[in-house]
Amino acid sequence: MSADKSAPKSSPSPVSAGLGQFFRHRSAGAQAGRQVRWALLVIPAALLSGSASAFLLWSLDAVTHLRWSHPWLLYLLPAGGMAVALLYHAYGKNAERGHNLILEEIHQPGGGVPTRMAPLVLLGTIVTHLFGGSAGREGTAVQMGGSLAAGYSHWFHLKPEDRRVLLLAGVAAGFGSVFGTPLAGAIFALEVVVVGRLQYETLVPVLVAAFVGDAACGAWGVHHTIYHIAFADPTGRFAALHLRWLAAAVGAGVVFGLVAKAFAELTHALQAAGARLAPYPPLRPVLGAAAVILLTWALGTRDFLGLGVTSPDPHGVSILSAFTPGGAGYFSWGWKLLFTAVTVGSGFKGGEVTPLFFIGATLGHALAVLAGVPIDLFAGLGFIAVFAGAANTPLACTVMGIELFGSPYIVYYAIACFVAYASSGRSTIYRSQRFRRS
Repeated sequence: MSADKSAPKSSPSPVSAGLGQFFRHRSAGAQAGRQVRWALLVIPAALLSGSASAFLLWSLDAVTHLRWSHPWLLYLLPAGGMAVALLYHAYGKNAERGHNLILEEIHQPGGGVPTRMAPLVLLGTIVTHLFGGSAGREGTAVQMGGSLAAGYSHWFHLKPEDRRVLLLAGVAAGFGSVFGTPLAGAIFALEVVVVGRLQYETLVPVLVAAFVGDAACGAWGVHHTIYHIAFADPTGRFAALHLRWLAAAVGAGVVFGLVAKAFAELTHALQAAGARLAPYPPLRPVLGAAAVILLTWALGTRDFLGLGVTSPDPHGVSILSAFTPGGAGYFSWGWKLLFTAVTVGSGFKGGEVTPLFFIGATLGHALAVLAGVPIDLFAGLGFIAVFAGAANTPLACTVMGIELFGSPYIVYYAIACFVAYASSGRSTIYRSQRFRRS
C-alpha cells in the first residue's frame, strides 16, 4: 500500500533543528571572522600603496614642471624610452606584463607578481613624463599597489586565497589613492577582473584597502585636482531630468563608447606593429618617441604631451580647460588619442586612464557645443564614460563621477557610462580581462 502523499511531512525534531541553527551560526561566524581577518590583513598593504601613490603624484608634478621649464627635454624621449626598455629587458622578466599580470594572478595564482615591478614601473613612468610621453598614472599606481601587496603576502607565506584578496586590495588602494576616489577604486578592483560579475565576498577588505590607501596618500599632503560642474539649484538633491539633455547623454554615450573602442584597438594594433617592425623590444619606444616628436612638430603645440590635466599655456587645451567654454577644439580628443596610443603602444610606462579622461572631457566639450547642452556637464560625462567603455567598468565610473563631480547629475553619469560600455563591445585596454560566459 502506497504512502499517503497528502499526509503532512514530519517536522524536524528540536535536536536536529537546534543543530542546524548552530552550524548556520558557526558558518556565519566563520564568514564574519574571515572578513575581519582580511580587513586587518590589507591595512599594511594599503598604507604602503597609498604612500607609493603619494610619492608618484609628487614626482610626476615635479618632472612635469621641469619639462615645462625645459622644452628641449622632449628630444630625449627616444633615449629615455630605450633606457627604461633595456632595464625591463634585462631585469623585468614578467614584470613587463604590468596590469595584465596582476589580473592573471587574481584569476589563477601562479608565478606571482614580482616585487621589482613597483620600482621599475615608478621609474619608467617618471621617465615617460619627464620627456613628454603621453601616458597616465593609474597603471603605475595599480601595478605598485599590486606588487607591494604581493610582496607583503610572500613575506608572511599566505595562502593563495589570501594572496588573491591582497592583490585585489592593492589594485583598489592604488586606484583609489591616485585619483582620490576610494569608493570607485574598490568597485573598480572588483569590476575589472571579470566583466559582468562582481564577487562581493571580498568587498569589505577591498573597501578598507581603498579608503586606507586614499587616507595614507592624503596624509602625505598630496592634493587631487578639483573638477567642477555647475549645479543651478543647490537646495535640490538631484538635477532635473531634461528630455533633451537625456537624449543628448544617450547619443554622447554611443560616441564615447565607439571612441573608447577605437582607442583600445589602435593601441593593440600599434603594439603588434611595433613587435613586427622591431623584434628587439628596446627599439620599440625609440620608434614611438620619434612619432611623438614628429606629431608635435606637425601640430605646432605641446598640449597633447604628458598627463594633460593642466597646461602651462593659459590658452592651451587640458582636462581642466575642457570644462570651460572655448577650452577645447573640436578635434583635441582625436589628437590626444593618437599621441597616447603611440606612446603606450610603443611600450612607455604610465597607463592610459588620465589620457582617457582628457580624450573624454574634450570630446564631451565638442559634443556639447554641437548639441547646445551644458559644456561642463558633458565634459564630465566624457571624462568618466570613455574610460568606462575602454575598461568595461561602468559602475565604477558612475561612482567616480559622484566622487569627483558631486551627486546631482548621477542619472546622467549612469546613462553615459552604461551606454558607452554597451557601445564599446568587448574591446578593452586590459587584455587579461575576462568576460562572464552567458
